[in-house]
Amino acid sequence: MKKTFYLFGLLALNLPAFAQANDGPYQANWESLAKYDETAEWFKDAKFGIYAHWGVLSVPAYANDWYPRLMHVEGSDEYKHHVSLYGEPSKFGYHDFVPMFHAESFNADAWADLFQKAGAKFAGVVAEHHDGWSNWDSKINPWNSMDMGPHRDLVGELAKAVHGKGMKLVTSFHKDRNLQINKKNPDKWLNDESYFPYNPKMPTSSDDPKLAQLYGNIAPEQFYKNWYGELKELIDSYSPDLIYFDSKMTKIPEKTKQEFVAYYFNHSVKENKQVVITHKEGELPKTVSLEDFEKGRQNAITKEFWLTDETVSVGSWSYTNDLGLKTANEIVDLLADIVSKNGALMLNVSPMANGIIPQNQQAILLEIGKWLDVNGEAIYATRPFTVFGEGPTKLEKGGMFVDKVNYGPQDIRYTTKGKTVYAIVLGWPGENAVVTLSALGTAGKKAPKVKSVSVLGSTEKVTFTQDAIGVHVKTPSKKIDDKAFVIKLELK
Repeated sequence: MKKTFYLFGLLALNLPAFAQANDGPYQANWESLAKYDETAEWFKDAKFGIYAHWGVLSVPAYANDWYPRLMHVEGSDEYKHHVSLYGEPSKFGYHDFVPMFHAESFNADAWADLFQKAGAKFAGVVAEHHDGWSNWDSKINPWNSMDMGPHRDLVGELAKAVHGKGMKLVTSFHKDRNLQINKKNPDKWLNDESYFPYNPKMPTSSDDPKLAQLYGNIAPEQFYKNWYGELKELIDSYSPDLIYFDSKMTKIPEKTKQEFVAYYFNHSVKENKQVVITHKEGELPKTVSLEDFEKGRQNAITKEFWLTDETVSVGSWSYTNDLGLKTANEIVDLLADIVSKNGALMLNVSPMANGIIPQNQQAILLEIGKWLDVNGEAIYATRPFTVFGEGPTKLEKGGMFVDKVNYGPQDIRYTTKGKTVYAIVLGWPGENAVVTLSALGTAGKKAPKVKSVSVLGSTEKVTFTQDAIGVHVKTPSKKIDDKAFVIKLELK
């Protein structure tokens, strides 16, 4: 056994909970931390990344990533399913899945290779989900992948592989929701108060110190120390370039969050690198972090750079036996729309518990990668144009969980790079068809004059005209792609 004791909340070391947070140019207050450039240039250039919801929550492979909670809620579909397969959760709780998480086929190099072929510039894995399971070699959390389950440092292996491929590393951290804060009203979870339900009949309310730590049934002060200590472990051991936070950071005291940000920023100075923190719903100041819109996006160009996290799957972020999938076409359209409005996309994949990313998910990633091989110059290192786009399909409002829209050949999204404008047409209008780019009309006094036009992926000479209405471009005689294609315009 590599470790013989655990530092529950760092108390065993008898050290201050926030030791070394201020060791550097940044102090643990928002005024000092605001001096850091919260939007790294590498991130504004990267645009596209991939991560994975994976861990013990992948073992049941049923319903969705909230199965660990809902299996303990009597009367739920997940509860009934659990009883039929494993028995009453009072006797077979979520913690009993831990020995079943082997990750025996996990190959970090294969994951990193796949993500790179898909066109990702940053990649990683959920370090800890709401379920309290750590996918790394933690000295604070006994429920970790080195001492239980697969007995491997999963984050460590992937960090080495991702950085080895020249990609930036993302570790997402969803622990906040794990803390149980409403024991008197077990149904309060419906308002997103906690992940695991307090129920005296279930292990989620066990007084056993080890079980209590997994299920978040501990004193808040202890939880805060563990929260900070685990993040410090991730930073010290793996040097992530981006740390993504899920919702409910409101549970964490302001001072604790300030100490974390100061530690991360000061660490980045020592490493001579730019790092990024993302938040949801204003739970961190925008002066130190970027906003993330889960399954959503903005409906206009914004001054601040932002992130969308979306999943290749339908219905669950983690693997299930009946997992539905989006198409590569849908994801390419999302990427183009996001980038045109000054955002980036982090796409989730759902590996099986054994560590294999199913072939149907891999096929989608590789199809996206092939599209980016041809059209990536319209995505990577670009910036928004004067307008994000044109066409009939629009989002009524921006934010999280926006309604699905289906784009077509009349929908166009713009990006720029230097004196080049890219018009990403979100569907094939037909061979030898005329596409009008209204944003480049000459009616305005400062209207740009187009010098030349080409279509990425085609060797044909492209004919075009420009007038007050716009630039009229004739498509090639051979279809470029069933998905979006890119018109490249060089300006005078």
